[in-house]
Amino acid sequence: MKIYLVGYMGSGKSTIGPLLAEVLSYKFIDFDTYITQKEGMSISEIFKNKGEIYFRKAESSYLQQLLEEESEQVVVALGGGTPCYGTNLQLLKDSDAQTVYLNWHFKTLAQRLWSAKEERPLIASMQSYEDLEDYVRKHLFERGFYYNQSDLVLKIEDQSPKDVLDSIQESLF
Repeated sequence: MKIYLVGYMGSGKSTIGPLLAEVLSYKFIDFDTYITQKEGMSISEIFKNKGEIYFRKAESSYLQQLLEEESEQVVVALGGGTPCYGTNLQLLKDSDAQTVYLNWHFKTLAQRLWSAKEERPLIASMQSYEDLEDYVRKHLFERGFYYNQSDLVLKIEDQSPKDVLDSIQESLF
């Protein structure tokens, strides 16, 4: 089984992904790292030097590559915007991958992102916590249409990573 984790930035895809892969004895791929290796620069550098449009086109191309190349036993942590641009959602739906949406409340995501905002090109310039919270709320509203088409939608409030892993395993296997 191919499992693709989707959700907003800060939702724990890069934390849950390797843990899930380890429990299942699957390969793990962090999609942002995959893109970084292919492009030879960080996501922030791609945004800064080539722009978001270039990034989104490259992201779509690399997603298609990954869906075609990867074995059956893989967990992939997608970028927060990956399923929301171009034909990416349709690529995922047309594949044999299972998608899992890690669904957090916007206030929790804003709290998690505030301390690490400099590492996130889309929010690095936010000057106030209130602006970040408004941004996350708006984005989640816009992206909810895409995220909620996942095969499994996990509403997460205060569960531990182990509880999230258990929920994924119970639902998919």
